[in-house]
Amino acid sequence: MRIPFGRRLLLGGLPLAALPSQAQESFPARAITIVNAYAAGGQTDIATRLTADRLGAAIGQRVVVENRVGGATSIASTAVAQARPDGYTLLAGTSSLAINPTLQPKLTPRDPQAELAPVGMIYSGAFVLHVYPGLPARTLAEFIAYAKAHPGQLNYGGVAGTVVHLATEMLCQRAGIEMTAVPNRGGVEGLLDLQAGRIHCNFQSPVEAMPSLQEGKTRALAISARQRLANLPDVPTVAETLPGFEAVLWMALFAPVGTPAPAIARIAEALARVTGDADYQARMAQIGLTAQAGGAPEVRALLAADTINWRRVITEAGIPTN
Repeated sequence: MRIPFGRRLLLGGLPLAALPSQAQESFPARAITIVNAYAAGGQTDIATRLTADRLGAAIGQRVVVENRVGGATSIASTAVAQARPDGYTLLAGTSSLAINPTLQPKLTPRDPQAELAPVGMIYSGAFVLHVYPGLPARTLAEFIAYAKAHPGQLNYGGVAGTVVHLATEMLCQRAGIEMTAVPNRGGVEGLLDLQAGRIHCNFQSPVEAMPSLQEGKTRALAISARQRLANLPDVPTVAETLPGFEAVLWMALFAPVGTPAPAIARIAEALARVTGDADYQARMAQIGLTAQAGGAPEVRALLAADTINWRRVITEAGIPTN
């Protein structure tokens, strides 16, 4: 069929961007980068890379992880907040986004709730409160009673300004006890301090604590989440002794503010399929984490609630801010 001359002129005169979809990119048309604030090889990095691999398969495009460590995670979060809002740069944001605005208000982004756009939840991770085995306490209630009888004489460990540090301060506030903070660099250092009795208790991830617990070098008293852990079913939650107590490390995906809604929706839909997959959930459980469902509204609500909670803990504990 011949196309009338006038119609041919109309089609030929349209700018390229106005032609149908073959001239326009469909999202995602290239690799997506997830910026991670933690060092390679750790639990958070492992979880981020596992998620990136599965997200790439679900969204039909390569997803790579870029580690930007430092500044109490602010280097990574600032880089994403200031990135081009096109959906190709994302942040694996953690609970630090709820802590830094109060504890280190000079760091950027100063208001993550306004400067980052939530996409969806990835995981939550509980901590095990374990103690030096030389202590007579075998339950959390006994530990609290012992601490009350020895005010200020017990030491606790943790990296300053982290969920572990603030969780212990919250425990002290809820239980009405006094302990002395002995900061460490986390992980192995905290575990060695606990085993040697230089500190008397420590919240640690199950993966970090499990070998020590199995060898009897430390003793588990409680879990920081609201539910018991499948791999430590006999260890009660803190909330079973102190109702309402909860302290977990969480991770969620964020994008720069201004990222197109269709791009965020596309990523969120693929992420939901990832976190809902049974094999992914099992892999996360192996490293002591719980895959967490939830889209932008859930992330927004969690960040807001955690910001209020940790601000209260920091203020009541009189922790210096900078």
